[in-house]
Formats: sequence, C-alpha cells, structure tokens
Amino acid sequence: MEFSKIIEQDKPGKDELVRMLEASGEERTLLFEQAVKTREQFIGKKVHFRGLIEFSNICSKDCYYCGIRKGNRKVKRYELSDEQIIEAAAFAHKQNYGSVVIQGGEIASPAFTARIEHLLNEIKRLSDGKLGITLSLGEQTGETYLRWKEAGAHRYLLRIESSNQELYGKIHPAGHTHDFKARLGCLHTLQDLGYQTGTGMMIGLPFQTTGHLAEDLLFIQELDVDMVGMGPYIEHPDTPLYRYRGELLPIKERFDLSLNMIAVLRILMKDINIAAATALQAIDPMGREKAIRVGANIIMPNITPGLYRNDYSLYENKPCTDEEPEECLGCLDARIQMADSMIGYGEWGDSKHYQQRIRRQNNSTG
Repeated sequence: MEFSKIIEQDKPGKDELVRMLEASGEERTLLFEQAVKTREQFIGKKVHFRGLIEFSNICSKDCYYCGIRKGNRKVKRYELSDEQIIEAAAFAHKQNYGSVVIQGGEIASPAFTARIEHLLNEIKRLSDGKLGITLSLGEQTGETYLRWKEAGAHRYLLRIESSNQELYGKIHPAGHTHDFKARLGCLHTLQDLGYQTGTGMMIGLPFQTTGHLAEDLLFIQELDVDMVGMGPYIEHPDTPLYRYRGELLPIKERFDLSLNMIAVLRILMKDINIAAATALQAIDPMGREKAIRVGANIIMPNITPGLYRNDYSLYENKPCTDEEPEECLGCLDARIQMADSMIGYGEWGDSKHYQQRIRRQNNSTG
C-alpha cells in the first residue's frame, strides 16, 4: 500500500505502524504533515502549560532505568516542604499557566495519602478552584485515588514504560512491587474513577524494537487513554541498564524515533493530549518545540525551585536544572510561536478525548 494511504487510515495494523515509525526522507515529511493536519483539525493550534513540581525524589521502586531508583545510593534525596509546593503552585497560578503537575517518586502510605490530600485542598483554595491539577505519583489503592480526586485532582499520569510484559520484566526487578498487571490495574481504576487518565513509554530502550513500539501504540489505543507522556530513553550511569549503553540506538536516532512516535500517535488518537517531553530537550535544545510541530500540545515548564532540580535526575543531561521558574518565562512564548502555535493561558486544556469518552459512557449507561 502507498505510504500516503497508510497514514490516512484510522486503524492501521502493527505492520503498518512499524512502517510509519521507521519513516524517513519523503515518507517522514508526509507523516509529519498528516500529524499536523490532524492536530489542527481536531484540537487546534493551542498549547497548554502544566507547571511541573518535582516535589520529592524519594522512591520505593527500583526500576532499572531510573536515576532516583531506591537502590541508587549516590543520589541526594530531597523533599519539598508543603510551603514550597504551595508557593510553586501559587507561582503557576500567578503566571496564568492554568494547571500544575505534582510529580514525585512512588510512595504509598497513609501519611503520604493524607499529605497529598492536604496539598490538593490548599492549591484549590489558593487558586479559588481555578488551577487544574495533574498527579503523577505512581501506583496507589483505589481508595487513595478517590480521596485525591475528591480533594481536587482531575488528571493522573501513570506511565507503563512498555506494554510488552517480557520487555517490562527486563527493565524492572521481579517481585510484587514491580508487577505489570498491578500497574495496568491502576490505570483501569483511574479510568473507572473518572480521572483523565494518561500513560506513556520510553523510546529506544535496550531490547526494544519498533515492533514493541507499534504494540505500545495499539495498547494506548485499546486502553482508550486521554493523554500520553512519552520520550526518548536517556541512560543514567547509576542504573543497571547503563551496562547496555553500547547496544542502544545512537541518541539522535532515539530523538528522531520519538518524533515519529508522537506523529503516529497523533494520527492514531486524534484528540488526546500529548506532552512534549522534557527529555527531548536534553538531546536537542529545540526538542520540545519540534515535538509541538509534529503533533504534541502540552508543555510542562519546570517550576520546582532550582536548588533541587539536579537531584530529580531520572536521566543524564536534564535541561534547565540551573534555572529558577522565573527564568523560563521569557523564552516560552517565543518558543511556542516558533512552533507555529499559541499558548492557552489560564485554561485547563482538558483532553477533548476525555470529554468524548465520558459522553459515550454516559450515553451507553443512560
């Protein structure tokens, strides 16, 4: 089948997705053009901000790829105070970002649940309910997810990292704390509770093929998620996967493959929110803007106090670690305009897919 016909399909199969992911030259140009056309038709040119608060690098997980894994004794652990978190949220509200993301290492305990619940209530209070809140705090019980939703969170990102169970097992230690089915169960629970639910994966992992990535795209489509955060795998020297660095795709190829993934996902799921991952900027100074140009519509400016950014080191060469939140403001508008887009200031930027999904659910039960 001609490539121009493949990219116009609503439900391409795995082999066709692989061909799209491996597109180069003229085919890649056609792929990007179709992704841009799709984005503009279904969600427009607006880009929405999520002020990112990386509030702690303390984690109970031991993922083989992550620089803040529990077993890494070299990382300097930190935890923002409630006052620092609330101050960061107030900054986002003052700058009219519209939303924040509260992200941290995976911890599950009654005290942790209560603390996040308190912070959610405070953020809603300080913004008079106007600041949208996304959480990315890992696997929790349904009761915890419900408490947080009732306190004001309405979006939740839980990355699966790989939808292939065999590959998932190679990048996580065995045991009940790293169980694929448990993580998938959390995603279903989040959807059942009415969250705008997001997931995502790393691109260019050791042992990963474009066939795996095609399966990831089909997984995202079948799960019917509302938002996706995915980006290139960047190795960290203090992790077990670092030993495979000689077997990885060159970093530029991982970057290019990530852009292809974003473009294919936009064509596949036309009205979801797709984040331009910060990891792209670690490879290319204009990485996030290039992602916007091929279909992404969410950017997460880091509003964590600059003192702590180096310590939230998931991978090497993390960008903007030496900047304070105020220093990001000047360049964001210009960068988004360079990507032929505009910023949706003061808007939550909720997933249009979520709105359609809830409407379908209500119609089917009504």
